[in-house]
Amino acid sequence: MGKINVAIAGVGNCASSLVQGVEYYKDAREDQFVPGLMHVNFGGYHIRDIKFVAAFDVDANKVGKDLAEAIFTPPNCTVKFCNVPPLGVEVMKGPVLDGLGKYLRSVIPVDKAQEPVDVAQVLRDSRADVLINYLPVGSYEGSRYYAQQALEAGCGFINCIPEFIVSDKVWGERFRQAGLPCAGDDIKSQVGATILHRTLVKLLLDRGVKIEESYQLNIGGNTDFLNMLEEERLSSKRISKTEAVASQVPYEVPLRIGPSDYVPFLKDNKICYIHIRGRKFGDVPLTIDVKLSVEDSPNSAGVVIDAIRAVKLALDRKIGGPLIGVSAYFFKHPPIQMSDAEAKQAVEDFIAGR
Repeated sequence: MGKINVAIAGVGNCASSLVQGVEYYKDAREDQFVPGLMHVNFGGYHIRDIKFVAAFDVDANKVGKDLAEAIFTPPNCTVKFCNVPPLGVEVMKGPVLDGLGKYLRSVIPVDKAQEPVDVAQVLRDSRADVLINYLPVGSYEGSRYYAQQALEAGCGFINCIPEFIVSDKVWGERFRQAGLPCAGDDIKSQVGATILHRTLVKLLLDRGVKIEESYQLNIGGNTDFLNMLEEERLSSKRISKTEAVASQVPYEVPLRIGPSDYVPFLKDNKICYIHIRGRKFGDVPLTIDVKLSVEDSPNSAGVVIDAIRAVKLALDRKIGGPLIGVSAYFFKHPPIQMSDAEAKQAVEDFIAGR
């Protein structure tokens, strides 16, 4: 069915895992089980059909480098599981806007003498089909800037961070009117804190437990956690993660969910603690305490590979606007929340053209 030309805004750890993953699984057989992917063949598109054609960042140590080199440039610290050959894609300078909070400014150098490129023109020149937003959490202006560039360039948009664009009625309508698909907001991990929390909550509800309170605490050592020390950048992140769990419960429950601290030596390892208290038969108390430890960035890369292929299918079929089922299954804060089982079936129906 041809290639899927992909552009990336933000060449951090998540971008590193995505680029590595495409190279790592490029020769996967269609009958092969690939951890983290729905299908090797997703509606006619193989993993190797993804081609990176443009990348944008503000880090002076990454701008000007080939994407294959930039993804391993500090402060990126995720695991290297694949050698990526030169891709012939130069990382270009994007606008800083509100992308760097006070903590990131101390570790990410910006060459102020270098002017940002015309992003929409680069997208057009590279014939990008899909633009992925991987900016740091709290990039309100930056996320809307790149969404606008996708609209102007005529390409689909995937919003992997907790800025509400796809789930915003105004922005969703803009993509619909332009005939361009979008998916988001805030990518779910393959097996991360949110999906585990949702699953435990659903299990308890299905077994008739009355949930009384719950919290989820997350710590990590990558630049994402460093950035999230700035509480002012976290409002949409907390909303996104909280609603992803609260949407599964048909009554009000006290919840506290979100990033908790930055521990540098953990690097890209994320540790999550989940606590749920409730009552079972006879009003007898029940408590669940769970610890999850995962390499953070590879945890979402397979999900993004599926999202890329879903958006390209929508482009092929001339479907514009938010992809409802796709967003519900792959993202924490979609336009419409569904159970994971319902959302998965919706994606399978979408692939099949139903």
